[in-house]
Amino acid sequence: MVAFEVPEVDYTQYSNRQLVAIPLVVLALALAVIAGWWVLTGAPAAMGIDFTGGSEITIQTSLSQAEIRASFDEPVVSVQGVAGENEQYIVTFESSEMGAIRQTAINNEQMELRGSGSVSPVFGGQNQQMAVIGMVIAFVGMSLLAFAFFRTFVPSIAIVLSAFSDIMIPVALMNLLGIKLSLGTVAALLMLIGYSVDSDILLNNHVLRRSGGFYESTYRAMRTGVTMTLTSIAAMAVMAVAATLFGIELMASIGLVLVIGLSADLMNTYMLNVTLLRWYKYEGINR
Repeated sequence: MVAFEVPEVDYTQYSNRQLVAIPLVVLALALAVIAGWWVLTGAPAAMGIDFTGGSEITIQTSLSQAEIRASFDEPVVSVQGVAGENEQYIVTFESSEMGAIRQTAINNEQMELRGSGSVSPVFGGQNQQMAVIGMVIAFVGMSLLAFAFFRTFVPSIAIVLSAFSDIMIPVALMNLLGIKLSLGTVAALLMLIGYSVDSDILLNNHVLRRSGGFYESTYRAMRTGVTMTLTSIAAMAVMAVAATLFGIELMASIGLVLVIGLSADLMNTYMLNVTLLRWYKYEGINR
């Protein structure tokens, strides 16, 4: 088992404004990237084939999968062998320009085109709207549950704000790194909500419901929460590296998104959430 030693941060050296500035600036930059992407492309993130659809062809060739990918100008999503068929592959593309794809395969003397067709999006327009509505309902439900658990506004909004930031930062970096939104990366983003709520409730519960002073309770929560998150980051980083080495693009993307999101969660939980809790404990209730 991996053991991480969590250092005790002297929060008394920093004001609330100093602590909250970094996570809020990072969140603002992430929202700016997403807004700019939305204006330029009409979507908050780069959509993968699961959302946009695409094309696929079936070919017979002695080329390796890497050589097949390099043979086409259009981005190749996947190259999969056909079960029971020797040297036959289904090649999937993001592009819907079937004519150009077919012509490339026909012109290649080392390929024999066996078939072609379009790929329908798994998430059509209506399903995408339902997914957005579902995310909104999830955040509203999470907010209500947090309020029911702690029965105060500031700790509850701290949980929701941290979870919101934990989603927005990875989405912005996905756009900048060229990682497309797919079924796998959507699942990773949903997992981040669970990770975020888990670490935030752990912190809030220690500070608001356990005995001891504010900083003692914070350090106690950090020993568990930071160790848990760093262990997850290490596991996801190993998965991302291994998947990259073996050419499993989907798993590499999932691992990278989780590493980014969990790293953001450390910042949001132990800077943003801690600041809001400290303000609530020492200033908010005494105004």
